[in-house]
Amino acid sequence: MSNAAPTINTNNNDSELTTNDYDDLDYTALTDALEQTVFENFDDGLYIGMMSGTSLDGMDVVLCQFTGDSETTPQPLQLIASYSQDFPARLREVLLALCQPDGTAALTPNFDEPNDLVSELDWFGWASREYSEFASEVVNTLLQQANTDSESVLAIGCHGQTVRHRPQMAVTLQLLDANIIAERTAISVVSDFRRRDMAVGGQGAPLVPAFHKALFSDAASTRILLNLGGIANITVLPSSSDSIEGYDTGPANLLLDAWAKQHIDKDYDQDGRWAQSGQVIEPLLNQLLEHPFFAQPHPKSTGREDFNLAWLQAELQTFDKTATDTRYSAADVQATLTELTAISGCDQINKFINNQQKSYVYVCGGGALNSYLMTRLQAHLPHCVVTTTTELGLQPTWVESVAFAWLARQTLMGETGNLPAVTGARKGVVLGQVCFA
Repeated sequence: MSNAAPTINTNNNDSELTTNDYDDLDYTALTDALEQTVFENFDDGLYIGMMSGTSLDGMDVVLCQFTGDSETTPQPLQLIASYSQDFPARLREVLLALCQPDGTAALTPNFDEPNDLVSELDWFGWASREYSEFASEVVNTLLQQANTDSESVLAIGCHGQTVRHRPQMAVTLQLLDANIIAERTAISVVSDFRRRDMAVGGQGAPLVPAFHKALFSDAASTRILLNLGGIANITVLPSSSDSIEGYDTGPANLLLDAWAKQHIDKDYDQDGRWAQSGQVIEPLLNQLLEHPFFAQPHPKSTGREDFNLAWLQAELQTFDKTATDTRYSAADVQATLTELTAISGCDQINKFINNQQKSYVYVCGGGALNSYLMTRLQAHLPHCVVTTTTELGLQPTWVESVAFAWLARQTLMGETGNLPAVTGARKGVVLGQVCFA
C-alpha cells in the first residue's frame, strides 16, 4: 500500500469509488492530509478576542497574532490593536436582570421595544440579539481603527455573556448569537466554550488558566496569576508545568461595583478611594467568609448566582439583627467588600507559595487598576511581590480578551483548550463551536 496521501477527485464523473478502491485507501494518510488542509494555516494568522465578564462593565476586544508558544518563542504574542466600549445602558440593565433568577419579572418594555417581552425567554432572545449586534459594532470599530480588513482575520473568539452557571447541575448558559456576528463582520466566530468541558465532567470554568499556561509559564520560577474580574480566580504556574492549579476564589468587582452604583451612583470605585475612606467591619467580614463556597475544595467555579447584591443585602440584614453595635457607613461596607476580595484570594494563594523564597503574583482584570485593592493584596502576601501582568508584557485589562482569541485559535487548530486539573474534566478536549462566515 502506498504511503502517499490519496487525491480526491471532485469531478462527479470520476468520483465513484468501488469496494476495492476503499480497501486501497490509506486512511491514516488521508486524515493527515485533511488535517493539514484544514488546520495548518490557522497557526500564525490574525485573531480577534472578545470578552464581557461577570462585572458587566463593557465589551473588551483585541486584534492579535500568535507566533508560537512560550517554550520556543520569546514573544509568542503580538497585540496589534485593542478597543473597549461600555454597554448601552438598556442592554446592561437587561443583562443584569437575566443574571438573577426571575430577575426579568421587574422589567417592562420601553416604548420602542416589542410589547410581547413578557417572559424570561423573551428577554433572553431580545438581549441575545442586541448583545450580538453590539458586539459586531465593536469588532467593526476595532478593525477600522486598526486599518485591517475582515478577510485578514481568521476567527473571532467570543465568550458571550454568562447569564447562568450551575456547574453542580452541569449547566451553563452564555447569551450570544454567533450567526449575527459572523454575518455583520464577515468573520467566522468561535463561541460556546464551556459546555464541551462540562460534557466530560468539568466545571466549564475557569477557562483562562490554559492560556496563562501557554503564554506565561516560566521554567525557572513559579508564577501565580490572580484575575480580578467580576469574580476572582487564580492560576498557579509552577516551574514544572505538569501540576497547574486554577479555580475561582470568590467575588471581586461584581460586589464592589454594585455597592458603589447603589450608594455613590458610580459604575466603580475608582482606585478604591471610597473603600479607603471607610473602616473594615471585622464581624461582618467574618460572616461573609462563612459563605459555603469558600470552604469548597477545588476544582470550583462561581458567579452571580452565588454572589450578588441581593445576597449582600440579606447578609447585612442578618448582621444588623445579631450585632450589638450596627453603626457603620456605606463606605465601611465597601472597605469590607474590598477586604473580602483580598483575603479570599490571598488565602488560596498562600497555599502555593514558599515563604522562604520570593514569589511573584501577577494581577490582571479590572481589579488590577484598583490601587487600594492592590495594597490590600500586598498586605496579605508579605512574602510575595504583587504586581500586574504588564510586567509580563500584557496589560491587565486585555488578558481575558486575548485568552479568547487564543482559545479560538486552539479550536481551529483542533487543539485542546481546557486543563482537566483546573476544571475537573476527565480529559482535555477541543472547546467551542464554529459559525463560519
